[in-house]
Amino acid sequence: MSSTLGDKIKISVFGESHGNGIGVVIDGLPAGEAIDMEAVLLQMSRRAPGRDKTATPRKESDLPKILSGMLGSTLTGAPLCAVIENTNTRSGDYGNLLSQPRPGHSDYTAFVKYNAANDIRGGGHFSGRLTAPLVFAGAVCRQLLEKRGIKIAAHIESIGSVRDSRFDPVGIDTELIERLNRSSFALIDEGVEQAMRDEVEAARLDRDSVGGTIECAVTGLPAGAGEPMFDGVEGALAKAVFGIPAVKGIEFGAGFALAQMRGSQSNDPFRYRDGKVITETNNCGGILGGITDGMPVVFRAAIKPTPSISKPQKTVDLQKGENTVLEIHGRHDPCIVPRAVPVIEAVTAIAVINLL
Repeated sequence: MSSTLGDKIKISVFGESHGNGIGVVIDGLPAGEAIDMEAVLLQMSRRAPGRDKTATPRKESDLPKILSGMLGSTLTGAPLCAVIENTNTRSGDYGNLLSQPRPGHSDYTAFVKYNAANDIRGGGHFSGRLTAPLVFAGAVCRQLLEKRGIKIAAHIESIGSVRDSRFDPVGIDTELIERLNRSSFALIDEGVEQAMRDEVEAARLDRDSVGGTIECAVTGLPAGAGEPMFDGVEGALAKAVFGIPAVKGIEFGAGFALAQMRGSQSNDPFRYRDGKVITETNNCGGILGGITDGMPVVFRAAIKPTPSISKPQKTVDLQKGENTVLEIHGRHDPCIVPRAVPVIEAVTAIAVINLL
């Protein structure tokens, strides 16, 4: 099992949902860079459970303990290692899952892959809990990028049938980026928040869950980043984003809508502005031939509904070799989309810093 991402600045995530702790090691960070830990903790608080009705009521402090790689607030150049203690676990809720895999989860595939040796409690190493160290690593990388004029922001583009406005793909306001970076329910049009919350509450009351989409943008990237054919920008971002549990789709720029256009509609006309080459539109999402063109990089990710729901579900009993019905116990998110926003931003930062 490999949980490593990046070739220049490498992150390695470790731990299981109900083990003693989870964490990350980051190799390759430059020495002498100051890191604002308050800004790191802000990003981690946006992801943490127990702070919003749309999320699980389980509370975790998500306070990282730095073991190495930082002296005071300055990176030393040694591997940066952070550990987050697991404190609020109820492993007994998962006893019946040893032989009855949950639909929509990795239980069955991990059972086959690892000969039933995997830790099933809370999903083990496959759990969304492992996104906490991802956010820590991404928050560190993001600060290094921001010092170089590169900013990242994401928002809830949709929950169920309720949609937010999209980014202006040719010009994203810095104030909007900063507002989204501080929000635990990140929206461009804050007027749709209650309708989204109502959608989540309706699913929760029905003992069900709901999914959605997240839109992410990167500004300040210079033209020329990316290594085609197989190490292009789309591939690097997709690899990072698909490492997040529950992500099942990604599109760049106009995405699948391009399939319904003509070339005269989809092509982005080039222009000079203040001596710099820009495009009038940004259907390509800031990427051509796997290489950045200097416009904002824009993509959207599809987040499936949380598979742990309270409704009875059909499954199998692997020990008895027969069909059965499973009822899942425990504390689960009726919608993980709001908490996934800072995770999308984090893996984007990790992918982008490696592109540069």
